[in-house]
Amino acid sequence: MKKRFSLKSILLTASAVCAFQLSASSYAVDSIHFLIPGGAGGGWDGTARGTGEALTKSGIVKQASYENMSGGGGGKAIGYLIENAKSNQDTLMVNSTPIVIRSLTKVFPQNFRDLTMVAGTIGDYAAFVVDKDSPYKSFSDVVDSFKSDPKKVAIGGGSVPGGMDHLVAAMAFQAAGEDPIKVKYIAYDAGGKAMASLLSGEISVLSTGLSEAIALADAGEVRILATTAPERIPAAPNAKTLKEQGVDTQFVNWRGFFAAPGISQEKRQQYITALNKMYETPEWEAVRARNGWVNIYNPGDDFTVFLEDQEKVIGDLMRKLGFL
Repeated sequence: MKKRFSLKSILLTASAVCAFQLSASSYAVDSIHFLIPGGAGGGWDGTARGTGEALTKSGIVKQASYENMSGGGGGKAIGYLIENAKSNQDTLMVNSTPIVIRSLTKVFPQNFRDLTMVAGTIGDYAAFVVDKDSPYKSFSDVVDSFKSDPKKVAIGGGSVPGGMDHLVAAMAFQAAGEDPIKVKYIAYDAGGKAMASLLSGEISVLSTGLSEAIALADAGEVRILATTAPERIPAAPNAKTLKEQGVDTQFVNWRGFFAAPGISQEKRQQYITALNKMYETPEWEAVRARNGWVNIYNPGDDFTVFLEDQEKVIGDLMRKLGFL
């Protein structure tokens, strides 16, 4: 027996369908799986989770999930995304300056050109951090100790030797008039492990991202000795810059997102649109402010140009410092 539908029921059904479609289309992207190339507690981890938080709380993205994949200085996650591109169309991998550094030093064979470049989203200054009970009260104290015996000053970081945390430390000591090659650098797989080593006394100074440093300083576990910002950051008003302490150098680490190779232009644009909308939301401003990040937005092809320029600048610097 055939069912009869009145005009009223048809209109009600049509209205419901339209309402559903409108609701569904209100999301720029339904779902994003964030691939994080390092462990918990590092800058990549905080950037991915903070971005996912802002995107979902603001209603731009319906849901977000996260996966930490440590190994190979970030190379394991990059290789995984390339090799499993077809099954990772909904994945965004966070990365930063190290993807340029590590490809230059041949830590892994791939580089940013092997991925789909979506957008650079933030800048995070670097910081030098000590245990709350450390005898070092300023970066000048560290330099003085280094002058007397460079081997006594163990500096740790959540990146490989010749990686970003090492490079920032070398830059700072060079700007202070010391030999950057003599810096005793101890590498850890992620910022969280490096921080644990600082608290245990295995290293005396930690070179890390400012956002990670702020979180631990706020918890009362560490003191921020210096930042690489051009001026003091509102999220850490008591943290002096290197420049304030007579060391004339600055550094900002970009962070951004990459998709699997071969995704459609439509999908890439959806991601770009979502990230673009995010900047206008109070949810993002809350995440950005508490981490001390700087908004640096380079979407799509602008991101490619930015990375190619940075590759040249960093390559020249690393050759000067003897890392290449």
